[in-house]
Amino acid sequence: MHASRAKPITECDHRRVSPSPAPPDGDALVDAVMTASRALLAVAARSVAAVDEDVTLPQYRTLVVLAQYGARRPADLAASLSVTPSTATRMCDRLVAKGLIDRERSDDDRRAVGVALTRAGEDLVRDVTGRRRKELGTLLGAMPESGRLAVVEALRSFAAAAGEIPETEWAVAPTPL
Repeated sequence: MHASRAKPITECDHRRVSPSPAPPDGDALVDAVMTASRALLAVAARSVAAVDEDVTLPQYRTLVVLAQYGARRPADLAASLSVTPSTATRMCDRLVAKGLIDRERSDDDRRAVGVALTRAGEDLVRDVTGRRRKELGTLLGAMPESGRLAVVEALRSFAAAAGEIPETEWAVAPTPL
């Protein structure tokens, strides 16, 4: 008999030809999400860097929370961002100085102060969101249709588990550019 000269199938080759891969174990799932999150973070960073304003990713996240939920007390904003109240207050100070948010006194309790997006803050969130949507659309368009459908289902489930709300339910709904 002749020895087989066929090239052995490697794990990588096997994954490409396997009709239905086994469900990933916990480590493989976390690895896949970590890899995807790096790609998504890069898209987010590029979209924020492309605007004229000098805004950091944490500052942008603050603007997004205000776009999602509307005006908030700094303590509530801190809880939403998972930061200390003093960190949220400093973040708000910087965003007020940039004209992206305003502080507002409560009509019910004049001692209470809330923060809300200014028109410039709303415009910045819309601009960045539009840029992100465009780049993500390009990336998703490069995937096979079956992969896109799986991504939609998986990401909706992931976002729900993380407590994120869809843009269509934001207080200040971003509109594509």
